[in-house]
Amino acid sequence: MTDSHQAPASAHAAPPSLLADASDALSVSPEVQEALAVTLRGCEELIPQADWVKKLQRSEQTGQALRIKLGLDPTAPDIHIGHTVVLNKMRQLQNLGHQVIFLIGDFTSLIGDPSGRNSTRPPLTPEQIKVNAETYYKQASLVLDPAKTEIRYNSEWSLPLGSMGMIQLAAKYTVARMMERNDFHDRFHAGTPISVHEFLYPLMQGYDSVALKSDLELGGTDQKFNLLMGRHLQAEYGQEPQCILTMPLLVGLDGVDKMSKSKNNYIGITEEANSMFAKVLSISDTLMWDWYTLLSFQSEAQIAALKTEVAAGRNPKDAKVALAKEITARFHSAAAADAAEQDFINRSKGGVPDEIPELTLSLADGGAALGIGALLKSAGLAPSTTEAGRLIEGGGVRVDSSVVSDKGLKLAAGTYVVQVGKRKFARVTLG
Repeated sequence: MTDSHQAPASAHAAPPSLLADASDALSVSPEVQEALAVTLRGCEELIPQADWVKKLQRSEQTGQALRIKLGLDPTAPDIHIGHTVVLNKMRQLQNLGHQVIFLIGDFTSLIGDPSGRNSTRPPLTPEQIKVNAETYYKQASLVLDPAKTEIRYNSEWSLPLGSMGMIQLAAKYTVARMMERNDFHDRFHAGTPISVHEFLYPLMQGYDSVALKSDLELGGTDQKFNLLMGRHLQAEYGQEPQCILTMPLLVGLDGVDKMSKSKNNYIGITEEANSMFAKVLSISDTLMWDWYTLLSFQSEAQIAALKTEVAAGRNPKDAKVALAKEITARFHSAAAADAAEQDFINRSKGGVPDEIPELTLSLADGGAALGIGALLKSAGLAPSTTEAGRLIEGGGVRVDSSVVSDKGLKLAAGTYVVQVGKRKFARVTLG
C-alpha cells in the first residue's frame, strides 16, 4: 500500500446546515457532524439521513463500529477508476473506524443484475465468476485497507437458503412493487421479455443485507432499487433497516458519458503508470473538479482552496497534474507517479522517454531501404500505410526528432527513433 492511502479520512466538520435543524445540530457532537460530512461528500443521496445520524451517535456512545457494505458482482476480470468512486467512500468511512464489508456477489452473478438493462443479462458461468473474483479483491485492496476489510461471498448464505427458503423470501415482496422498478416497467411496456429469475436478483441482494446485518449499504445511482430492497427485507426479518448511500456515476475521459470500457473512455486501475497519468491530464478543466470530489483523498477545504487559486489565475494544469499524480500513486507508487510526470514532460517537449519499445525489422528480399509507411505499420505505430500517410501529411511523424514531410521517404539499414504524435515512440532497427 502506498503512502497515498493514508490520506485524511474526512473533509471538515459538517456545518449545522447538514442536519435537519439547529436543535438537532446542538445535540450532535462535532465528531458525528464530521462523520456526516465525510458521508455526504460527493454523494447523490443518503436515505434516510436522520437515521444515519442516529446510528453514528449510537456508535460514538457504545464504541461499536457500524457495518458498512458494498457488493460487487465479478462480471469482468478488471475494474476501472469509475468503480473506485464507491470504494473511495468506503475507505473514508473505514478511516473513521467503521467496519467495511467488501461483498463479492458470486451467487448473484449466476442470476445477472438487471439494473439499467433493456434486455436479460446473460448469467456468468461458475468458472468465469471464480476467475473474475480472484482479481476483484486484489484490485479493491489498492483503495481499501486490507487489514481492516471483511471480505465475504454471498454464496455463503444464498446456497444454504435452498428452495424452501427462496420461496419464503419471495413471499416478502409483491410483483406490483417489483414492477415499479424503472427497467422492469419500461421493458414490460415495450414488450421486451423479462425472465422470472430476474426478479430474484434484487431479493437476493437485499437478503445479503439481512445476512450481514448491514448498517449502511453503498452503491451507484443505478442500484437504488436494490439498496432499498435491503431496507425492506431487514424490516421484514426484524432487523433495524440499513441506510443507503448512492454515489454518482463517474463521467469518463470524453466528458460526456459515464466511464465505461464499451465507450473506451476509461482508465483501468491496472494500466501502466505513464498511461494512467497522461489520461488524467487529458480530461477537461471542468470535469477535473468533479474527479477531485469523487476520486481524491484531499479534504474539501484543500480542494476549495485549490479551486480558488485557479479562479484567481493559477494555471489549472497545476491542479490537474496534482490529481494525476495522486491517482497514479494510489495504484502504483509515488515514485512511479513522479516518473510518469517526467515522462509526460519529456514527451511534451519532444524528448524521448527513457523506456520505449524496441524492435527489429528486416529489409525483405535484400532491399536497401524500407518505406516510412510500411515501417510505421510494421512497428504498430499506424494501423495501415494509408493512415501512416495521413499522419505524415499532418506533421505528426518524426524520425530522430526530425519531422517527416515526405510520404515516399525510405530508410536504409540502421537504428532510428520513430515518433507518432506526442505519445507513441519506438526504437526501430532495420537490417
